[in-house]
Amino acid sequence: MTRPLETGEPVAFRAPRLLDVLIPTRNRPTELATTLSGLAAQRGPAGFGVVVSDQSDDGPAWADPAAATLARVLRHTGHPVLLTRHLPRRGLAEHRAALLDRSSARFVLLLDDDVWLEPGTVERLLTAIRELRCGFVGNAVHGLSYLDDERPDQHGGYEEWAGRPAPEDVRPGTPEWERARIHPAANLLHVTRKLGLAPGEWRAYKVSWIGGCVLFDRAKLVATGGFDFWSRVPANHQGEDTTAQLAVMRRYGGAGIVPSGAYHLETPTTVTDRGIECWQVVLAAEPATEGATP
Repeated sequence: MTRPLETGEPVAFRAPRLLDVLIPTRNRPTELATTLSGLAAQRGPAGFGVVVSDQSDDGPAWADPAAATLARVLRHTGHPVLLTRHLPRRGLAEHRAALLDRSSARFVLLLDDDVWLEPGTVERLLTAIRELRCGFVGNAVHGLSYLDDERPDQHGGYEEWAGRPAPEDVRPGTPEWERARIHPAANLLHVTRKLGLAPGEWRAYKVSWIGGCVLFDRAKLVATGGFDFWSRVPANHQGEDTTAQLAVMRRYGGAGIVPSGAYHLETPTTVTDRGIECWQVVLAAEPATEGATP
C-alpha cells in the first residue's frame, strides 16, 4: 500500500531561494501529474521550490498516485514541495494571491496546472529575466493540435525588443493590445521556426499579456499590488493573470521569450463561471499613465 504523502511545512518552505513555482489546481489530477513531470525534468536551477494549491471538489489532485509520485520525485531530486488546500473558493485572483503569499523566493514562476515544460525552459526564463532586468518574462503555451494550422495573418504582432524592455501602459483598444493575437493555437511556434534560432539562442518580444507560464521578479510583482485586487472583483472572473501583468509592465516592463518550451495540454477548463474580466474592473478605476503607451 502507498504511504501517505507528506504535505510539507509552510514555515519551513519559506527558506531563502532563487525560485519558487506556484501552481493552482482544481479537479485535474492527470494534468497536474503531467505538469509536475515537466518540472521534474528541468536541468536547473538546483533546488527551486514548488507550491501546489488545490481547490478540488473532492480529494486534492496532488493525492492522486501519479501526481503524488512526481511530488516525491521532485523532493528526491532536491526540490522543496509544499502541498496545500485552499478553500472556500473566492475566485482565481484570490487563489493566486494565496499562492504568492506562500513564497519568499526572489523569482516566482506562475504555472498553470495544464502546461508541460520541456527541459531547459525554466533555466532559459531565469537567464532572460536576469539579463533584461524587467518585471516579468513568459512563455506563451503552444497548442500542438494546431501545428498544421498556420495563420500568417496573425503573425504581424510579433515585434522584438532591441534591448531592455521599457515600461508600457498597454490598454484595450490600442494596437499594443492586439499583440495577443500571436499566442493562440500554434502561432508562436510558427513564428519561432521562421527565426531560425541557433541552439541556446533566445529573443525577447513585446507582449500585451501571456497566459500559462510567466516568471515574475517577486519584489516587483508585490510592489505593484500582486493579486490584491481580488477583493474588488466578483468571484466569477477571469483575466487575473492579465491584470497583474499589466500593472507590472506599466512600472517595470515585461517580455515574451522565444523559443517557448511551454505546451498546453488542451484539456477543458475546470473554471466555467468566469463572466467578468478582472482587467476591465481594475483598469476602469485607473487613469492611463501620462507619457506611457496610450
